[in-house]
Amino acid sequence: MRVTYADRPRLADVTGTFVTLGGGGFSAEGRVTPIDELILSTAGGGKPAVCFVPTATGDDVEYAARFERAFAGRARTSVLSLFCRDPWGYTDPSMLLDQDVIYVGGGSTANLLAVWRLHGLPDILAQAERNGAVFAGVSAGMNCWYQGSSTDSFGPLAPLPDGLGMLPGSACPHYFGEAERQESYRRMVRDGELPAGHAADDGVALIWRGGELVEAVSERPNGQAFAVARDGDDVVERPLPVRYLG
Repeated sequence: MRVTYADRPRLADVTGTFVTLGGGGFSAEGRVTPIDELILSTAGGGKPAVCFVPTATGDDVEYAARFERAFAGRARTSVLSLFCRDPWGYTDPSMLLDQDVIYVGGGSTANLLAVWRLHGLPDILAQAERNGAVFAGVSAGMNCWYQGSSTDSFGPLAPLPDGLGMLPGSACPHYFGEAERQESYRRMVRDGELPAGHAADDGVALIWRGGELVEAVSERPNGQAFAVARDGDDVVERPLPVRYLG
């Protein structure tokens, strides 16, 4: 049976904070960036416990090392490993319940969601949210929190109406950073393959609290974000105010 986004209802009781990046952050720069600084500040003072989740790249070791180098001295870092990779082996996902920030890396959204479900992460993440954890992620790590998303997990860009539903609607990262992202996402929403949602360019993040979008921020000049919705047989793309972080 074909899965539609209607089969993945929004989790209405989610009230936590999410910082979803269309691209950028330490993943692109190899260092803590202004959006990463915002994530750390959202988690409170001191050195927050920040866990990087590289599932979407099959627990790529260099990606995780880049995270640890970037956040060294700024946070108490850890990595959630589900692929039994050296140097970690297998990590019990319940360790996420002890984190201040859960930061999800990019890669394949479809593979990330499939592996997470097999290892019981949806329930653990819901409990971590109730515990007050801040959720962040880039690209696939943006997509996963929504009801659906635009993804290249299957090669060509395609709708994936199968997200966790912790945030409402759909998501599209890399809006102008990758060819055909904008055009294909508009088509998916227009044709009803994805629900209305939000798109973010590289270096732009959408900040959600209590299930509501409260702000869009950018670590690059002229960063852009949009609300995209179906309007009859067409689609409307509404620019969002974006605060430049410098």
